[in-house]
Amino acid sequence: MSDALLQARGLTKRYGARLGCADVSFDLDPGEVLAIVGESGSGKSTLLSLIATELQPDAGSVGYRMRDGVMRDLAALSEAERRALMRTDWGFVRQDARQGRQGLRMAVSAGGNVGERLMGAGARHYGNIRGTALDWLAKVEIAADRVDDPPTRFSGGMRQRLQIARNLVTGPCLVLMDEPTSGLDVSVQARLLDLIRGLVAELGLAVIIVTHDLAVARLLSHRVMVMRAGRVIETGLTDQVLDDPAEPYTQLLVSSVLAA
Repeated sequence: MSDALLQARGLTKRYGARLGCADVSFDLDPGEVLAIVGESGSGKSTLLSLIATELQPDAGSVGYRMRDGVMRDLAALSEAERRALMRTDWGFVRQDARQGRQGLRMAVSAGGNVGERLMGAGARHYGNIRGTALDWLAKVEIAADRVDDPPTRFSGGMRQRLQIARNLVTGPCLVLMDEPTSGLDVSVQARLLDLIRGLVAELGLAVIIVTHDLAVARLLSHRVMVMRAGRVIETGLTDQVLDDPAEPYTQLLVSSVLAA
């Protein structure tokens, strides 16, 4: 019997005549980090949106093991149940911190962004909420004197760190990440990746990370899934796939990184 936290089975999505992804299946275990890699248009972001229930699949299903140990089909959950799951058990760190229903509220303070998620999970004591928000801002290296500043006053790297605090404050089991370091300066990327790696290990998080950057996949993930034109063409342990790729397309991806 599988102890997987998440099970994707036969996920397929089309946009008219264009294929988003086709027949994607995988399991994700508790505490495992899976990187989905490929070029732009390979289908990796479509797959992540299907997993997050932001898109409806044309075929296939996603199952998630709830805290009571029962594997539930996400499509069978009510809208209220899905919203509660996204506020508590799941996090979603996006490339653009302003994107999506769970993105940062740009007119709300940094502390308010973190506290809002706590309140969504049932917290009501203002002092405790503010104290927890300050603790998490410290964890992501945001100074306490910035707690009342809105994200509009933050750099790109600080916004990403605030996103991480907002998403992790409720103690989720699964975090989705969509190109979380894209567009940042190299030095800022390195600092953010060190932060993510440390928190993932400390909290035992399961993570699905979409990235075009194989260096990010190597640093963060246990396992890699390579996509091309909407299909998974290779999957395996990260070092195995990146050091000895079996598929010609994966070989090209790896060699293009080495040549860069």
